[in-house]
Amino acid sequence: MRSVKNAGLLLLVLLTATSVSSQWNPDAAKLAQVMDKVSRFYVDSIDNSEVVERTIVHMLHDLDPHSSYLSREELEQMNEQLEGEFEGIGVSFNILDDTIYIIRAIPGGPSERVGITAGDRIVKVDGETVAGTGITTRDVQHLLKGPKGTMVDVTILRRGEDKLLEFTITRDKIPVFSLDSYYMVDDRIGYVKLARFSHTTIEEFEKAVTALQQQGMEDLILDLSGNGGGWLPVAVELADHLLSGEKEIVRTEGDKVPDRRYRCRKKGLFEDGNLVIMIDGNSASASEIVSGAVQDWDRGVIVGRRSFGKGLVQQPFLLSDGSLIRLTVARYYTPTGRLIQKSYENGYEEYALDLINRYNNGELSSADSIEFPESQKFRTLSLNRTVYGGGGIMPDYFVPVDTSSYSDYYRQLIGKGIFNRFALQYVDGYRKELLQDYADFTTFNAAFEPSGEQLDQIIAFATRENLAFDEAEWNVSREQIALLFKAYLARDLWGTGYFYQVFNPSNEVYNRAVEILQHPVLLQKKLARTE
Repeated sequence: MRSVKNAGLLLLVLLTATSVSSQWNPDAAKLAQVMDKVSRFYVDSIDNSEVVERTIVHMLHDLDPHSSYLSREELEQMNEQLEGEFEGIGVSFNILDDTIYIIRAIPGGPSERVGITAGDRIVKVDGETVAGTGITTRDVQHLLKGPKGTMVDVTILRRGEDKLLEFTITRDKIPVFSLDSYYMVDDRIGYVKLARFSHTTIEEFEKAVTALQQQGMEDLILDLSGNGGGWLPVAVELADHLLSGEKEIVRTEGDKVPDRRYRCRKKGLFEDGNLVIMIDGNSASASEIVSGAVQDWDRGVIVGRRSFGKGLVQQPFLLSDGSLIRLTVARYYTPTGRLIQKSYENGYEEYALDLINRYNNGELSSADSIEFPESQKFRTLSLNRTVYGGGGIMPDYFVPVDTSSYSDYYRQLIGKGIFNRFALQYVDGYRKELLQDYADFTTFNAAFEPSGEQLDQIIAFATRENLAFDEAEWNVSREQIALLFKAYLARDLWGTGYFYQVFNPSNEVYNRAVEILQHPVLLQKKLARTE
């Protein structure tokens, strides 16, 4: 039965277009004829919808790793991220002790306007109990999201209140930010971290850079580590802020679509100061467009580890039921002509394991393990430096992964979500006292250090969560755990951006970026002309 679904029932993909396709495409007509026989005479009953979904996914995976199918529900979720907004009540939440725990009410959003605050627990939605029912994150999203202007009643349990509190919230458009953090590293260096390239990215980036320049920023660290990409036009516009004149940013080429060249078109906000871009193995697509253009024009230096290697361009095609396929129609090339797309000749499974293979091959600890053929060596356009294509952006300064503070105990503490749950509970229990002791983040960052008692509480909590204590491994990771605890407190008290201000100094890629900008000779060493 299953093999029929994955092979012969591929035919269903074309059923809706049969009347048109069969007039000009004999293959489509042939597939439709076979599908007709399968539907009418196959020995077992079949779920057409399920077969269609699975077959489309299977077919597109056979084409390349990035052609993909999105159901109507998945498409809505993707659009929320790329459009930069959704409609709902405006809260960040987590499931804590089988209850919806509010981490933060988004400033200016509908929940904040009615008085919901961090630490509140939602126990009822529209009169129905949601606490202690095994509710999931998807369930919560289904209950709380909804069209702008619609209302939802929530019942809140608030620490220090004897009675449950009732709120009626009118849903509204809620922004989804693509910029995680920005701040001044010192009196001259600014830092901006982008999580994705979405509809709101440019507005957020411009706001951040302008604010940093008003604080005296002369040099910039642009952190694209972990940034999986997004819209190509947004990447082009961001690169335009960093490159001057009419320089080419990227070009796309495909057999069935016109070739396109994207160039700088306007005066950018940051065309002159020293620039460092941070990348890693999860920096992909739009992140690689920006990094590749900056590297090719010798505009700044790239620091970190080799990026993911996605150089294929997908075009969306909407299907009749509201679902969508994203079909690869072109490849993109950096200004020097580099194709960043890594090989997928060995199939989807091997492609998906590439990052694990990099680790196993020693690439994350040594740049010497990476070999590029002569055909993938290119010369930059201003200073004639050697750069590489054919599998991601290779940084100018390679920084190996630092695992010296990692232990199995630490990995399980994080990977099982134990640490996050402890931090949420700790802030829930001590929010008032913490904000009394530390009126703002600056005071907190300068003065707070986790005590031995607090670290013992982490151990005790983890033990109750069935993570056995290992003293030797704890000692290996103790400083990292203490710093992470401080960063999580900052996140839950003041917002995600403050997490990075606390935690970044433990990131060796970040430290290298700061070092380069604090010692311009390191920047000039990489941006020296070579023959």
